[in-house]
Amino acid sequence: MHHVTHAGMAQQNMADVESAIFRGVRFLRAHAFLIAALSALVIVPCIWHRRIEAGDLPSHVYNAWLARLLEQGRAPGLYIVWRWNNVLFDYLLLYSSKLLGFLVGSAVVVCVSALIFFWGVFSFLTAATGRPPWFLTPLIAMLTYGYTFNMGLFNYYLSIGLACFGLAILWRPHRWDWLAGALILALAILAHPIGALWYVATLAYLSIRRRLRGAAGLVVPAPGIALFVALHWYLAHAETWEVSWLDRPFYLFNGADQFAVYSSRYRFIAAACIAIMVVWLAREGFRWREHLPHSKPFYLLAELYLVSFVAIALLPQDLRPVTDAAWIGLLVSRLTITSAVFALGVLGCLPPRKWVLVSLSACASIYFILLYRDTVVMNRVESHAEALISKLPFGTRVISILLAPPDSRISFIQHVVDRACVEHCFTYSNYEPSSGQFRLHVAPGSPLATSKAADSQEMAAGNYTVRKTDPPLKVIYQCDSADLTVLCIRDLAVGEKTGPPDAVE
Repeated sequence: MHHVTHAGMAQQNMADVESAIFRGVRFLRAHAFLIAALSALVIVPCIWHRRIEAGDLPSHVYNAWLARLLEQGRAPGLYIVWRWNNVLFDYLLLYSSKLLGFLVGSAVVVCVSALIFFWGVFSFLTAATGRPPWFLTPLIAMLTYGYTFNMGLFNYYLSIGLACFGLAILWRPHRWDWLAGALILALAILAHPIGALWYVATLAYLSIRRRLRGAAGLVVPAPGIALFVALHWYLAHAETWEVSWLDRPFYLFNGADQFAVYSSRYRFIAAACIAIMVVWLAREGFRWREHLPHSKPFYLLAELYLVSFVAIALLPQDLRPVTDAAWIGLLVSRLTITSAVFALGVLGCLPPRKWVLVSLSACASIYFILLYRDTVVMNRVESHAEALISKLPFGTRVISILLAPPDSRISFIQHVVDRACVEHCFTYSNYEPSSGQFRLHVAPGSPLATSKAADSQEMAAGNYTVRKTDPPLKVIYQCDSADLTVLCIRDLAVGEKTGPPDAVE
């Protein structure tokens, strides 16, 4: 028994001084078939419909088309600026669409993004817990297609997946691993600054935490939490910042909220997953002495989860520095994906149990059945939008006023009109150019998009009053309260609001 223990410790020590890259290559060779099979399963939700329905994704596709028009000199008033963040997904989308077309090209890029996220989380859990989390793959798959994916926040999504790969490489780094970690950091920054910041902050926390022993290590969370308390107080009292706080209890945003997407039915799945985790943790707690080899990473990952949970609870949901600027939005809703990753790390330290794998697989099966049914509905909405737009002359300017069902957290459904407009029309309410947060910008007076972020938001909300200086506009809206997939289109007159007819005063 002692011989086995010492041998295991020696093997672990050798692994600690070996490059993470070499360990990864060896793992790929040993499990090539299983990795390929899992990868094929992971991308199924990207190919089970003609179009991928994921919130803001159609807007990214539409703006890639505008960038193509700009290259051809056919997009007056639009221009490209160099950016060092929030652009990686858009670059991939632009170049893939040139090679494969917008439909196939976007599907390829989204598949790649999903695989980066899935295997990034898997790699992080492997590095942090010391063993591959095969029994957690149902939960990792659900997280891969959770709230962040379905909202279409793909630059952020990519940055988190890349950051997970970076953390896996630098969890117990060899000196050459730092070069790979730096390259991944550069890509994560190019994707989205929040993912890159989470990557650096987690590495810094780990570095400090590992230098302190015993009770001294317990003080490490305090400065980080104090920083977020101070930030919360400042934003709550700053007159120059416009801030929107959550209207629901903070404890609901615990990581499992990533599984609540298109309707309230998903909340039952999230609750079932939480129940399974609690029962699993409780049962293993009574046998903890048998699993002391895994206690150290367990406590560290639990600490990271708690710090992440408290920090996120102190943040606002949306904020902007001035009234006319674009919102920095959905901070809490998107950041809980990082809490979910740490929570999976905690579970990854527990002994695998067959009942857990069966229970989680059942939850994942129900989750993906619901997701399939709801994205079928979204495909129907987009088909109706395409049918309306196909009858319009090229260059028509449109505004979309589409509302999600009241119990849905996926609110960006109006962007299906953006993708339907590709090669047909222009969505004048397009938020990306006016926001200043993407590569594509708009000059005042452009006939293709409004140049003010506040106007774009008011147009999408149905509260904008058409001006004489605006080009001829049409609005696409839901015209059957009993079936939100049925769409209609009408002309907008000067002085008229952009909402549907029953909203016009």
